[in-house]
Amino acid sequence: MILTSRNSKTSKGYTIPSFERRRVGSHPRSLLIILTLSVVFLGVIGSRLFYLQLVEGSRYHQFAISNRIRLISNQPTRGRILDRDGQELAGSRLSYAVYVWAFAVRESSWENTRKQVARLLNIPEIEIQKRLEQVDQESPFLFRIAQDISPAQVTAFQERMTDLPGVVVNTETVRYYPNNELAAHALGYLGEISGEELQQRTNEGYRLGDIVGQMGVEAAFEQQLRGDRGGQQVEIDGTGQVIRVLGEKLARPGQDVQLTLDLDLQKAAEAALGSRAGAIVALASETGEVLAMVSHPAFNPNLFTSQINATQWQQLQSKKFPFVNRALQGYPPASTFKIVTTTAALESGRYSRSTVLPTSPYLNLGGIKFWEWNRSGFGQLDFIGAMANSSNTFFGSVGMGVGETTLIRWARKFGLGQKTGIELSGEAHGLVPDTAWKQENFNEDWYPGDTVNFSLGQGAIQATPLQVAVMFASIANGGARVTPHLQKGSGASTQRQSVDLSPETLQVIQEGLRAVVVRGTGQALNSSSLPPIAGKSGTAEDPPRQSHAWFGAYAPADSPEIVVVAFAENSGSGGGSIAGPMVKQVLADYFEPELALQP
Repeated sequence: MILTSRNSKTSKGYTIPSFERRRVGSHPRSLLIILTLSVVFLGVIGSRLFYLQLVEGSRYHQFAISNRIRLISNQPTRGRILDRDGQELAGSRLSYAVYVWAFAVRESSWENTRKQVARLLNIPEIEIQKRLEQVDQESPFLFRIAQDISPAQVTAFQERMTDLPGVVVNTETVRYYPNNELAAHALGYLGEISGEELQQRTNEGYRLGDIVGQMGVEAAFEQQLRGDRGGQQVEIDGTGQVIRVLGEKLARPGQDVQLTLDLDLQKAAEAALGSRAGAIVALASETGEVLAMVSHPAFNPNLFTSQINATQWQQLQSKKFPFVNRALQGYPPASTFKIVTTTAALESGRYSRSTVLPTSPYLNLGGIKFWEWNRSGFGQLDFIGAMANSSNTFFGSVGMGVGETTLIRWARKFGLGQKTGIELSGEAHGLVPDTAWKQENFNEDWYPGDTVNFSLGQGAIQATPLQVAVMFASIANGGARVTPHLQKGSGASTQRQSVDLSPETLQVIQEGLRAVVVRGTGQALNSSSLPPIAGKSGTAEDPPRQSHAWFGAYAPADSPEIVVVAFAENSGSGGGSIAGPMVKQVLADYFEPELALQP
């Protein structure tokens, strides 16, 4: 008899435990669960793949492309700046620059890359980082971090390029000034656009890192000179190196700008001023064309075509305001202003050509003495004699006779106290003071002593060398105030405004200015080797510093072509002895170049 458990079944005498029957019997359910989970899992993956590939496929495809497609912007060759005869004052030359792809900054290798680049460029790492922090890291454009690098640096970069992911060395054109400091203030210089400038010019197509004119002609004619950028659409590898060019747009070079400057005359004016602080301006008396414009101390604009180093910057700072164009800054015009005083006197009707006045050692006004420059007086003088001798007591008396209102009106008719209209920025208005100005600035009334000072071109009155040149041109050309300009062929040559001088007044002033050179304070310019010259000296007080020296002239006196004004800042001597020879040297080069080097 075989015993069986109620929880088991017998087959051919073999007993199967009940727990084994349950495990085997449940296997189909486990497979079903596993199969179900697998189907769900695969379904999720499949649906995601469907979404990524079919729904979002095109978008992610573009992302992939954008990660390897970049834009290399090609800066256009800047237009040349030429003198009146087509000689090059500013051009371009080929150089190398170092660029970085913005995406490289996000890479883990960037810190090491930055360290190597800083060492190769010999600049602090922080300087590179500060520049790149200004750039959108999603930008597809290269960003310049150094320009005009040396051939040795180019070689060093090329040897290490595989270790510098995201760094590119590329060619570009940079500005070149063949004459270095010559006409630096007129020409200006270039520099990277600042953040503030970029905000102001967002609609003009500028980008961070672009080069723009910073002063002078470079800034005034930026739109003509800059051209239109081109570029290449390129495919790059993981290190940022170009694999192939996909498309290209050629850059359009900028337009040339031809100036009225005469290169040879500019050189003569630079030599005449020498190392003195000051300015020289030469104008075509009929048209207002600027033939020469010198300011010293100056700077070499070539310094700014690459990263200026600390030593170069310290050398610049050691000079006395080298970026100030002194031809456009205001100073007391001294006795050159006696042209205005003579005009006011004769046009007022109070005085005439035949007027003769006594001169004396000084004028005494309320106990204040206004001295004659020779401390003794000149005896009896008419207007021509007073101009020749530059008598302070004569013109001081005349100034009080006509009053400050008349003097002010004629000063403004000659263009003083207002910008001349030249294309350059940074031009001072100068100052023609009046009663309201003195009350506002000093809370004082206008006194007779102010009128005397004013009539002598001293005190608060300020005029720029360019304004003084325009004043002399008005006498030279018969009474028209011209608009000085630097661009050849511009409409400014036809912009003339009458000063409203009567023929009698004009004749007296012209004869007086000629007498200055023939027998007066400007005899240093009375040369048989030059055409007859007419002019006026001036010595402006600038206490506690030394006095300024002025001389303005035009020639030929009987048929004027050119006006030259020389100004020597704090020279400490008279205009006839300091500034007069400068004017003579410029005129000698203009009329007889071979005589320019003679004393």
